[in-house]
Amino acid sequence: MLLEVLVHGAMPRAELATRLHLSRPTLTRVTRTLVLHGLLVEGGTQLRSSTGRPSEILHVRGDSHHFLGVKLTADRLFAAVTDLTATVTATTDQPLRSNDPADVIAQIAKVAAGFPGLTAIGVTLGGIVSGGVVVEAEFLRWVDVPLRDALVEATAVPVVVDNDVQALTSAEHWFGAGAGLDSMVLITVGAGVGCGVVVDGKLVRGSHGLTPRIAHILVDPSGPQCGYGHRGCASSYLMTHVMLRQLDGDPTYGEAVERALAGDPVAKEVFDNAGYALGVLIGTVANFLDPRKVLLTGDGLPLHEVSEQRVADGIAASFEADPALIDLDVRPFDFSEWARSGAALAIRATLTESR
Repeated sequence: MLLEVLVHGAMPRAELATRLHLSRPTLTRVTRTLVLHGLLVEGGTQLRSSTGRPSEILHVRGDSHHFLGVKLTADRLFAAVTDLTATVTATTDQPLRSNDPADVIAQIAKVAAGFPGLTAIGVTLGGIVSGGVVVEAEFLRWVDVPLRDALVEATAVPVVVDNDVQALTSAEHWFGAGAGLDSMVLITVGAGVGCGVVVDGKLVRGSHGLTPRIAHILVDPSGPQCGYGHRGCASSYLMTHVMLRQLDGDPTYGEAVERALAGDPVAKEVFDNAGYALGVLIGTVANFLDPRKVLLTGDGLPLHEVSEQRVADGIAASFEADPALIDLDVRPFDFSEWARSGAALAIRATLTESR
């Protein structure tokens, strides 16, 4: 019942009973328990139909619990504190003192100590995570780091750890643009190409702990090689460092975007090729899953602005049905949102006991 109100918003008891197929006595008993524990609160009335009396609305009491979300990059720690509804109440970010696991754990614990009374902590990072252990995180040069258990010991707070794209997908599915949808795909572009998938209302997890991978989908068999030796795959066009090394003057990504928008022919060609590759990814994923929504984000998101038409061309060239069927939702990128997804991960783990 709490999840239903959390994900779908405030609603009256009668609507909850219908959604969850609960009898009135059961609904009353569960509601009383949730209100008693400060998780739900009754407030206000609303006329939900043209006939009948106004219904009293049940709301999640957000301030009853607080969660810390942490997003780790190669050199920074981004953190956000949220309430039970994943509404951000505080943020902070700071450079990592080092990439040594013990130092990072101590730094996270110090951040957590600044927010007493936390219900749980969620930490996300790029890499392979299984059972709270960071099996591999190339950007941090970590292998088999028992991050969850070490953080529980350091903070005395329940901790959950997951891949950052998986966590972001979960957060958007419960608390963002995908709230309430039975299927969606999230694609991130930037330093890497990430993907998260929701099918039948559940986050897809591979049997070996691997996230869905689309970076090496073929775009052009005669194209450039990626770092793995694949010719013409999406990553050989899309990754920001691959794009930047094709431009003179060692520009930053922001400077490269400015060049392309100003009409620099070399920069425009690089972005157009990447845009087409992105469109092929979107079209291919849509062919395979037919999701209700495709969310696009990441630090390489300006690519869509620069080469939106080429993205559309790539979708048209790869998607077998009418491209209008694809609900493409382009989401502004912000590292604080990735930190918030860590808190959302902690909320999900707390409510579903899936740590």
